[in-house]
Amino acid sequence: MKKMLMVLLCLLGQAGPCWAEASPEGAMLSHSGWGYLSLFLFAAAYGFVIFEEQLHLRKSKPIMFAAGLIWVFVALASSATGHGETVREAIEHNLTEYAELFLFLLAAMTYINALEERNVFQSLRNWLVSKGFSLRVIFWLTGALAFFISPVADNLTTALLMGAVVMAVGGNNQRFVVVSCISVVVAANAGGAFSPFGDITTLMVWQKGKLSFFEFFRLFLPALVNWLVPAAIMNFAIDRAKPEAVTADEAMKRGAKRILLLFLLTIVTAVCFHNFLHLPPAIGMMLGLSYLGLFSWYLKRREGRHLVLHADNPLDITSRQPHGFDLFRKIANAEWDTLLFFYGVIFCVGGIAQFGYLALASSTLYDGLGPTAANVLIGVLSAVVDNIPVMFAVLTMNPHMADGQWMLVTLTAGVGGSLLSVGSAAGVALMGAARGVYTFSRHLAFFPAIALGYAASILLHLLLNGRYLH
Repeated sequence: MKKMLMVLLCLLGQAGPCWAEASPEGAMLSHSGWGYLSLFLFAAAYGFVIFEEQLHLRKSKPIMFAAGLIWVFVALASSATGHGETVREAIEHNLTEYAELFLFLLAAMTYINALEERNVFQSLRNWLVSKGFSLRVIFWLTGALAFFISPVADNLTTALLMGAVVMAVGGNNQRFVVVSCISVVVAANAGGAFSPFGDITTLMVWQKGKLSFFEFFRLFLPALVNWLVPAAIMNFAIDRAKPEAVTADEAMKRGAKRILLLFLLTIVTAVCFHNFLHLPPAIGMMLGLSYLGLFSWYLKRREGRHLVLHADNPLDITSRQPHGFDLFRKIANAEWDTLLFFYGVIFCVGGIAQFGYLALASSTLYDGLGPTAANVLIGVLSAVVDNIPVMFAVLTMNPHMADGQWMLVTLTAGVGGSLLSVGSAAGVALMGAARGVYTFSRHLAFFPAIALGYAASILLHLLLNGRYLH
């Protein structure tokens, strides 16, 4: 019972991609008061993250606070055992892991912001809304687009984009909005599961080197089935009526298509850095960010820089503000709460690992249940906890598994978050965007259909990729 409690606490904590092994004295420290206090702080901080919407407290704040205190506890406990010198080494290792994640996400977020500012996503949304498709057709179109866009744009961005389409079309038709939002969440999470760029979980699996870039695409069919099964069932809840046509004329701005091509080139650059040069993908992403930087200079030259004098002091030349496309404005608009949240995630789990708790969790799950059962359970846990921390916990445990098992846990952690609306960032974001309409309980009403898709995707993976499981 005590071991299972430790597993639950470790998995409920914000585990991060700091794959440091537990310190040599971890077994001793796991029974210390500092260790138990760290676990409590870990779980308490995650509780604040869960209730972010109700408390209006950004998720990065409690988790960063917990990360700092946990490392204080690690330092105090290690000093008492005479192993204080190992703490600095562990901190430096975690800093390296965070730097790679930070730079990768910063480049990707900047490109997404640039595409949004150039009206790429708005144009797609307006085109769909203005065509006058039937509600059932739009249900399938938004789901299919979510599935195929999320491997590139990530599941969170994709869910928000398609959710905006659903709400624009559905209007007061709450049943259509709810069912379509569920389909979008399932499709975005499923599409993100077969691409290294589709979700933070797949990104970290790839950066860790557990799977090669092309191995992810063996999950395409299982991921597709994960969405198609519940979508086929939910299809009957949508009528064939046509919504009122919407005329929208919001064309893409200058350079939008070229920025999209540069984003694709950046992804290719990151893949080549990782696969051929054996360099961190983050370095390739930063090179790709320079593509956008140089192109932004070109856009400024074409669009012109308009200076606006400061209202209070029109003679102050330093206060003049450039308008138009500006790379550094796009960087400033990155999701900094998320980037700082991952700082807290990484350092929280790094501290927990030093106490030896993740080694205990790995032993209980993977040695006790076996990799297949453990990986299926990981997917179920991700529905409750959120798939990102659960996958990060697995990476930190670093169990010895064949490629097929790493594919399985990548699949289950990615699509398992769809079982409940709180299981993924895509679901949480859409609950905020469609507040009061798409809710936890309304998502739960379709749990059997989503669970059937979850089971079908696992079975298909075992059938298609069974030779890679051992």
